Amino acid sequence: MSEKISDISILVAEDEKQVLEPMVEYLQLFFEDVYTARDGLNAFRIYESKKPDIIISDIHMPHMDGLTMIEKIRKKDKKTKIIITTAHSEREKLLQAIKLHLVEYLIKPVQSDLLKEMLLSLVAELRQNADRVDLKEGYTWDSAGKFLLHKGEEVALKEKEKKVLDLLCAHANQTVSVFDIYNYLYEDQPDREFSSNSITSLMKRIRPKLPEDTISAVYGVGYILYTK
Repeated sequence: MSEKISDISILVAEDEKQVLEPMVEYLQLFFEDVYTARDGLNAFRIYESKKPDIIISDIHMPHMDGLTMIEKIRKKDKKTKIIITTAHSEREKLLQAIKLHLVEYLIKPVQSDLLKEMLLSLVAELRQNADRVDLKEGYTWDSAGKFLLHKGEEVALKEKEKKVLDLLCAHANQTVSVFDIYNYLYEDQPDREFSSNSITSLMKRIRPKLPEDTISAVYGVGYILYTK
């Protein structure tokens, strides 16, 4: 692999330092964004803030075990790919884990070639079924979760900013009329009087939160969002 994977991120949750460090070092050969946690509670917090695409988690961890963490994630997220690492003797817990929509489990010590093969397969699957739009300079719009990320960090957006960005990303590299934007934003208020100034003001607020020239005005028509 000549270039690191920059559009897919990984979280590794493992309390044993001697296991965590070599695994992360290996993963960083292929992935640009690799996050780490030494306990389940911290791993869950990182999941909430970074929105990793793939999670590799041990079962036994302090503060919150791996299965409890995954169960919390699965209550609102069935799409993140999750791999459990486990010992041979934990087959009963693996049966419990099957119910949590895991991708796979790996027996410790994890074989690097098997891990690589599994991860590359997941990367291909994620890219094929992506609910994301890659923008410029490391920005990504997640159309499933309705959030904007910049290098793993969520960019704070107000609800109408999220809504207009979702519309523009759904029609990326195409002009969307001001009238269509207005109707989409206020679809729950059909009797509201049309105002192009409200759209102009909204665009002025959202443009500084994106890379320069991501959204351009098409004079007299509307706006266009350019992907990378």
